[in-house]
Amino acid sequence: MLAYVLMAVGFVLVIKGADLFVSGASALARRLHVSDLAIGLTVVAFGTSLPELAVNVAASIRGDAGITIGNILGSNIANILLILGVAGVIFPLAVARGTVWKEIPLSLLAALLVGVLANDRFIDGAGLSHLTRIDGLVLLCFFAVFLYYTAGIARTIEGIPGPPDKGTQLAWQTGALMAVGFVALLVGSMWVVDGAVKLATALGVRQTVIGLTIVAIGTSLPELATSAAAAYRRNAEIAIGNVVGSNIFNIFFVLGVSSLIRPIPFEPKANVDIGVAIVASGLLFLCMFTGKRRMLDRWEAAIFLGLYGVYIAATVLWLN
Repeated sequence: MLAYVLMAVGFVLVIKGADLFVSGASALARRLHVSDLAIGLTVVAFGTSLPELAVNVAASIRGDAGITIGNILGSNIANILLILGVAGVIFPLAVARGTVWKEIPLSLLAALLVGVLANDRFIDGAGLSHLTRIDGLVLLCFFAVFLYYTAGIARTIEGIPGPPDKGTQLAWQTGALMAVGFVALLVGSMWVVDGAVKLATALGVRQTVIGLTIVAIGTSLPELATSAAAAYRRNAEIAIGNVVGSNIFNIFFVLGVSSLIRPIPFEPKANVDIGVAIVASGLLFLCMFTGKRRMLDRWEAAIFLGLYGVYIAATVLWLN
């Protein structure tokens, strides 16, 4: 019972923590004179990806491959279809030109790369498919390139004006906002995931389904709350940058670190989820050219939410 009470409290912490974290991140961007998108791609994306990192490190140490793979694939699918769907319904999201042609394709490349690295059985004719430690090093090398690229664009991103400056905060106020928000996000998401896993286990749901659905959604709660709060504040750069950056972090960094800790067995069924992650990234790219250019409109966001509902239903019925 305590786990379920903490789960409810965790939702409140995640929502409030996200609001504080977005406020602090926006203030940090103004103080450093860099784009909100650069902050969203790095500071915010890394902060909201920490639950995935914590869950995957623990799952790798225990050898729970279903949670390790399912958490990352499920989180990335949820980030685009669910989180951008919710944020886009709240407020249409304008996207910078660089994001359309560079960051979104990079998140698509990340999903494609996992599909290649994890399919030893189909590509090399191996008896089993694994994400090996060498694969983990490859992913971390791509992550280093991403960080180098982000540092290069931090002060040169063209495109979308940020929200009006309502006054410069003191440095300690900015730091306090982000620290309190970050702690609330982390603690709240852990409580939510813990309660959700115990509930699903009590109902007899398989580990892979837990990883792809409940754990994935639970560890994506910081991204959901952060992007929703950013959309409500009309800060599209952080809403988009958070999701795209988190997807890149999840695969290149979190999955890379997880593979270094322990090689991860890969089931052929997971190719379906890799395919869904690739299709989701491709749809996001295509949406930049339908309706208003470089804009995720409300009707497109609503389609994303519908597709996510279909995906969850199909996952539960097929894998369980």
